[in-house]
Amino acid sequence: MNKERQDKRAEKRFATRQKKAAKDKERQRKEEERKVELAKRIARQSQHMQATYKRFENAMMRCLRWFSVLLDKIIFNRKHAVLISFVLAVLMCISVNASSLRGIATSTLTSSRSVSDVALNLEYNNDAFEVSGAPETVDVTFTGDASAVTAAASSNEGKIVADLSGLSEGTHNVEVKGEGYDDNVNVKVDPSVVTVTLKKKVTHTYTISYDFINKDEMDPVYTLGDPQFDSTTVNVRASQDTLDTIASVKALIDVTGVSADFEQNAKLIAYNSDGQVVDAEIVPSTIHVSVPVTSNSKTVAVEVAVTGEVSGRKAIASLTSDQSSVTVYGSEEDLAQVDHVTVNLDASTITKDGTILRPITLPEGISSASINQVNLTVKLGEKTTKTVDGVKINYINNTAGYTATQKDNETTTSVTVSGTAANIASVTANDINVYIDLKDAQPGTQTFKLQVDQPESGLVRYELPDDEYELTINGTAVETSGSEGEENNG
Repeated sequence: MNKERQDKRAEKRFATRQKKAAKDKERQRKEEERKVELAKRIARQSQHMQATYKRFENAMMRCLRWFSVLLDKIIFNRKHAVLISFVLAVLMCISVNASSLRGIATSTLTSSRSVSDVALNLEYNNDAFEVSGAPETVDVTFTGDASAVTAAASSNEGKIVADLSGLSEGTHNVEVKGEGYDDNVNVKVDPSVVTVTLKKKVTHTYTISYDFINKDEMDPVYTLGDPQFDSTTVNVRASQDTLDTIASVKALIDVTGVSADFEQNAKLIAYNSDGQVVDAEIVPSTIHVSVPVTSNSKTVAVEVAVTGEVSGRKAIASLTSDQSSVTVYGSEEDLAQVDHVTVNLDASTITKDGTILRPITLPEGISSASINQVNLTVKLGEKTTKTVDGVKINYINNTAGYTATQKDNETTTSVTVSGTAANIASVTANDINVYIDLKDAQPGTQTFKLQVDQPESGLVRYELPDDEYELTINGTAVETSGSEGEENNG
């Protein structure tokens, strides 16, 4: 049984292979037939193209022969020769006169072009009148010959005018028109009529003041003195309404790059109370001025002002500057008020020993200094505190001359001093200023705020454990010979 099944399977496989082989042969036969058919089609197309090309070639040859015969007939025929000569003559005439012909053609073209913001010229007696109300610019439309319109719109051959000559003081409606343009151009102005007001000019005399301009272009080590003018007054011509708005007339003195005494003709400008320029006729428009230039200097100390505290359990042990003095520049009056310059240091920004670069703060009136910054060397140490007892309580600003009674006759207080051990060791009650400000004091019992001055060195800090103090203010005034701010213990 098994052998029979195996024989049947073998016969089946053989039959399958036979069928597959038959299919492959059929597919191969069809592919060969397709290729043969394609080759035949290509051959037919090639023959067709050759025939087409031959027909085209024959047609071109016939055309050339026909054209050649025709040309011979025309050239060698006397009648046709005259016609050809005429055509050639016309072509040469057109070529020579092309530019003229274009001009004739162009002249017949019209064009229109609009131009915005054209300046309006007012013609009037400027010496006698002040004019207001007219716009500074108008819009203009040019129409006409194309070339003339182009020239009018892109050049300054003409102008737009409002003629006010012959008009009297008052308000008038005046026609606006174009003048000086080509006759082939029509000029239309918008607005075509403007309303203007004429006011008679009057003359008023003003005292000249001054401003230095471009001071940032001048070396700050130099100081400008008081200018000396050839005249201290100047005449201003305008309508009375305009003159009423003038607050000052200033000479603008340009100090760009000056380093020594100088002279110049300074421009004069009128200003209103808001500092805006007033349009008025100033006679003369400039004034001759002489300005002295000096370089005053003074050597003053550099002081470090410390604010804030070092964070944590640290304090500033020492603080030194690489510059102990500096030369400052300014006027003699300002220099007389200065004995030091300040370098500010915020202790809260310090976290470790090191060198810090800090700018110098110049006092008011000081224009510059020989150096702008200093190097500060900071060293930190362990922070410690101590309490200083018996610090006297002072009173300031007792301008009314009041007397005061302290609760329980307490005239002193305690102050907590913090810093490194070496820095606070020598601090005593006499070094500390605790005070009450009596500026707003009134008779009766009041609670005041205790205040304490911090040392300028910044190496030590003072703190008040109790910053409130009760006083009884007595209304009986006493005579005081001190000035405001003098200390008084009541």
